[in-house]
Amino acid sequence: MRKLGIGVAGVGRMGRIHAVDLVSRCARAGLACVYDADGERAAALAAQLDVPVAATFDELLERCAAVAIATPTGTHAELSVAAAKAGTPVFCEKPVSLDRATTVATLEAVDAAGIPFQVGFHRRFDPDWVAAAERIAAGELGEVTLFRTSLRDMNPPDPAYLAGSGGFFVDVTVHDLDVARWLVGEVVEVSAHGAAADPAFAELGDIDTAVVVLRFANGALGVIDNSRGARYGYECSTEVMGTRATARIDNPHRRGLEWRSPGVAARDLVRDFEERYPYAYAAELDAFADCVRTGTPPRVTGRDALAAFDLAVAADESWRTGRPVAIERGEAA
Repeated sequence: MRKLGIGVAGVGRMGRIHAVDLVSRCARAGLACVYDADGERAAALAAQLDVPVAATFDELLERCAAVAIATPTGTHAELSVAAAKAGTPVFCEKPVSLDRATTVATLEAVDAAGIPFQVGFHRRFDPDWVAAAERIAAGELGEVTLFRTSLRDMNPPDPAYLAGSGGFFVDVTVHDLDVARWLVGEVVEVSAHGAAADPAFAELGDIDTAVVVLRFANGALGVIDNSRGARYGYECSTEVMGTRATARIDNPHRRGLEWRSPGVAARDLVRDFEERYPYAYAAELDAFADCVRTGTPPRVTGRDALAAFDLAVAADESWRTGRPVAIERGEAA
């Protein structure tokens, strides 16, 4: 079977990851073309990967069977709508928009066009999380009683990035909130606490560390801890406790080697999400290609993205007001 030709819009860090995966890792999707508002950057990557470069987004749509949008967040909605109107299936990095009304309007445009639309929550495609989700769904865990997850970056991002990130909860915690809904169920209350250990974040009215407590509709509790600057490495781990068993996904090491010396056992840690999720990023694009070819619904829909966004906004409100925020059942969708 020929690979589905996907065009990548935006060749910053995430776009470059997707482009390289489409060339070297994906089994059912391939790289058809690249585009970026910075033409020189797009041309450099196109030359490196030996693929065509498009001068405009419209040209990119003409050259590909589907498009992966990894441009700055503020352009996601506009480009998704343009692709939908052209009848081109869309894979879009999260969030769809930093504005709820714009997100809803984008999803309506996508629905009206009838195209596949998948959002980039990569953990839903990581082998460890997928295995846990399947066994939880099969009832092996019993009734979920506690959900706990940690997401910690090794080093904080450039302050220039923060201005358009949507804030800590929309940019960082949103991944954990999506996993919480996926593994446990709908959230009915969010309570968040945050702090800025780095003054640069406080100056921007943002935080770099947070703890979020969740109450689920099924009675389970959840705890999320996040950090933008853990310093020791990148960590993403999850634990789901049930009445029959507990599922735990620990942070993997870069290599299998453990170096032991008197009183010390040392192992390398991954530095960032790119090292942690090489298979997940490729798998989500292959899954997207399958959706385009077969017409099956995406594993992560625009409604899932909207639900996680709503929970992130609720967490931000809780942090700023110091009060828990109740979530109406079905409100997020």
